Amino acid sequence: MRKHGWIAAGAVLMLLFHTSPGYPQSGNPEESLDAATLRNELRQLKEKVKELEDRLTEMEAAGAVSSGVVQGTTPASSLEKQFAPSAKPEASSSPVSLDRKGLFVQSADGDFQMKLRGYLQMDLRFYKDKDVSDDTFLLRRVRPILEGTVFDYYDYRIMPDFTGGSATLFDAYLDVHYWPEARLRIGKFKPPVGLERLRSPLNISFPELGLPTSLVPNRDIGIQLHGEVFDGALTYAVGIFNGVKDGGNGDLDDNDGKDFEARLFAHPFTGSEIDALKGLGFGLAGTYGGQEGALPAYKSIGQSQYFSYNKGAIADGSRSRISPQGYYYWGPFGLLGEYVLSSQEVALNGLKEEFDNDAWQIQATYVLTGENASYDGVKPKKPFSLKDGTWGSLEVAARYGQLEVDADVFRQGFADLAQSAAKAEAMEAGLNWYLNGNVQIKTSLAHIEYSGGGTNGSDREDEDVIFTRFQIGF
Repeated sequence: MRKHGWIAAGAVLMLLFHTSPGYPQSGNPEESLDAATLRNELRQLKEKVKELEDRLTEMEAAGAVSSGVVQGTTPASSLEKQFAPSAKPEASSSPVSLDRKGLFVQSADGDFQMKLRGYLQMDLRFYKDKDVSDDTFLLRRVRPILEGTVFDYYDYRIMPDFTGGSATLFDAYLDVHYWPEARLRIGKFKPPVGLERLRSPLNISFPELGLPTSLVPNRDIGIQLHGEVFDGALTYAVGIFNGVKDGGNGDLDDNDGKDFEARLFAHPFTGSEIDALKGLGFGLAGTYGGQEGALPAYKSIGQSQYFSYNKGAIADGSRSRISPQGYYYWGPFGLLGEYVLSSQEVALNGLKEEFDNDAWQIQATYVLTGENASYDGVKPKKPFSLKDGTWGSLEVAARYGQLEVDADVFRQGFADLAQSAAKAEAMEAGLNWYLNGNVQIKTSLAHIEYSGGGTNGSDREDEDVIFTRFQIGF
């Protein structure tokens, strides 16, 4: 190869110069080399040339240096850029990596990326009252995630769920991000309403979401403008969606009505020098639109249905939601709270009324092993390892919440108090073990009390559930 010829020629020139009469052969310029010494140095020089040739071949194979550098067609400044930390990979490289965050593939120029991730949650549920539900093992979530970037500015995400023996599409959207202040999202995703709903299921503090989440949309199809301003101190989202019932996951639109949805969330002290204030965040979210068709049914934290409208009742008219929300994190301590008011016009047998159902919750967490608590979960400093004698992170959690159905729903015959409860109150305590950044074990005890929903309008039996969740995510 031509590059090898240049190296050999350079070596010969070095040898001739080294052995010329005018070149000092040792510490004394008047001394000369004998034949044995000359042969020894020549052998060492040949070995060095061979070593350099092998090293250059390895670098070319790895794509770190192009052959043009050796041939003199690439300037030295280009070589420096190739090794600069901020430089994109050369066109001949296609990096692939596999680590705790999943499988990552990137094009040579960095403009195209693909990530394969996912998570699995398996639950054990034990009920004190066997009339409520049977003790069971179940796969709560089985979700592979395909996401990535095309042409540098276009992100995509596709996430189905395979629990219950069937496939359900949860996320499928495109996110255009030329500027962090204004990103455009199109497709199916979480509308910007519930604080706990917007949290990743990998990072929630309890196995199941709280009662206020029953009143906000789960997934919907629409278009949303969102971003952050003032160096991240304020985030916003505003969009128009097909509109789904409380807790709904919609794929098709069965009426002309649409929901307008928006959220503002502030971190006013994100740039403050006072650490105790940096973790404060609060905001307001809401929706407004028209809805026709099916009405929601509400489930407890133990996933048993305790409220539904009477047969024949349908959504027929305007619907609005409003949700003040906030959290506070400082060191190992965390506090999260939200309130949701959902108003809906309902029709039954020629009668039409608007009902207001509301729910709220507050939850507190504390990381016993000293790591920082956050909305994005706990990151163990020392992953669990029998070999190293480390145990990951431990967190305790407590929560109280309630959901109350408008009393007029029962007084005007839109629901039966002997079949549906008017109010649910939930108290829960839990212990979470984060073995590492990918594996968690969560356990909690939930106690739920009801008003109404029993025989002849009496109170439904209290519900006690023990949850244990095994989770892996990457």
